[in-house]
Amino acid sequence: MNDASPDASANARFSTRIFSGIQPSGGLTLGNYLGALKRFVEKQDEGIEAIYCLVDMHAITVWQEPARLRHATREAAAGFIAAGIDPERSILFNQSQVSAHAELAWIFNCVARMGWMNRMTQFKDKAGKDKEAASLGLYAYPALMAADILAYHATHVPVGEDQRQHLELTRDIAIKFNHDYGVDFFPVTEPLIEGAATRVMSLRDGTKKMSKSDPSDMSRINLTDDADAIAQKFRKARTDPDPLPDTLEALEGRPEARNLVNIYAALDGTSPQEVLVAFAGQGFGSFKPKLAELAVESLAPITAEMSRLMQDPAEIDALLGRGAERAEAIAAPILEQCFEIVGMVRSRRR
Repeated sequence: MNDASPDASANARFSTRIFSGIQPSGGLTLGNYLGALKRFVEKQDEGIEAIYCLVDMHAITVWQEPARLRHATREAAAGFIAAGIDPERSILFNQSQVSAHAELAWIFNCVARMGWMNRMTQFKDKAGKDKEAASLGLYAYPALMAADILAYHATHVPVGEDQRQHLELTRDIAIKFNHDYGVDFFPVTEPLIEGAATRVMSLRDGTKKMSKSDPSDMSRINLTDDADAIAQKFRKARTDPDPLPDTLEALEGRPEARNLVNIYAALDGTSPQEVLVAFAGQGFGSFKPKLAELAVESLAPITAEMSRLMQDPAEIDALLGRGAERAEAIAAPILEQCFEIVGMVRSRRR
């Protein structure tokens, strides 16, 4: 990829703005909550301008049943709101309602290099052995992600480790565009990777990320799970026979144990080390019920509010529509400036 390293002050002229997107291709999980939604609410409370997007265009890079996609988009919106995102203080919308994403993605398709795209490991993972059968959209996914971010001149993106490579590509595209056209137009977006449970792992395999696409429902906690389901899943979560140690170093080589400790810390607002101090010497037979109790206490209000919101899909659609109008008001002038820089003729249409 481009090895250019921008000056530290390169983004000084851009106001701090956070952008993040979540695919509405399945139900939200505890991983989405701890890795994203909980932190989004914290950033909102810090008064930072934030744009949150349900990336339904990304979702269709693999087949989605249309009715299910609509339901998942509304359910994800309900999850954001139930978790504490205020659609009046932050911008919440679904991607397909703002055409700037697709239009800017085409320009970035022409900026990004094939060699860069060929190094994207997520395409290799998702396409599997038969990559010739994968959609072009799945291959070009990272350029659309760059457009999602840069259409709003976003300066920061909360990402998990699995998306860091795509954000690096976004930075490369911004640098190359600015260099090729001799402008200082797009910011070089910075990642926000923080928190004890930035990457929540599967309850069945501590080496794999908790995923809504995992065939086993026991591998994840869904935000729609009731108290009994949460308790059962934590009770059956894979662990090892050793008790909890009193230091993080002693958890090396114990991914399932480390995952449960991280989850407890993130839900409790403490550090993994503090959790170990509190439970040192105890086995998982006593730790898991405490973790389940904490998870139920944290998630039950969110689950209940999601259920209430989903009773009125028209209101969710209206909220997303208002969010899209606010998002478009930011993206449209940026896109027009981009077209002018590139040299495209644009009539002033009403």
